[in-house]
Amino acid sequence: MSFDEEWSAARASAAAGVAMRLNQAPADPAPGAPGGPDLALDQDQIGAVGSEAYKLHTRLQTDGKHAATATTEAAGALTREGFASGAALLKAGNLWETQVKTLVAACANISNGLNYSLSSHAKDEQQLHADFTASAIDTYLK
Repeated sequence: MSFDEEWSAARASAAAGVAMRLNQAPADPAPGAPGGPDLALDQDQIGAVGSEAYKLHTRLQTDGKHAATATTEAAGALTREGFASGAALLKAGNLWETQVKTLVAACANISNGLNYSLSSHAKDEQQLHADFTASAIDTYLK
């Protein structure tokens, strides 16, 4: 078979394959696969993320402020000695404190939000279970 014949056969085969793919419904992709759902979490994973956010929140509240006193004192000493870097160090320290507060608040929001989601979901599950159980009882009583 010549190159031109093989090329024609390959093109015809590819065209047939495209037609076959167009004539069937796409399979449901798995979570995380291209074209699939972006997010799939279970209760344990949500709980673990919430727990880690709480741990980070707790550590940031103490460790994030570890150098605040020393930074303020150093900035004051530099300023008293006439160094312009004292004001810059104080500004950097204040910016750091603002950023730490933002991170602490974000971690608290994540932790509290996930805890609320878990609690709310558990209540919804209990209510659904009660509703289905009552529905089944009603079926048998009629």
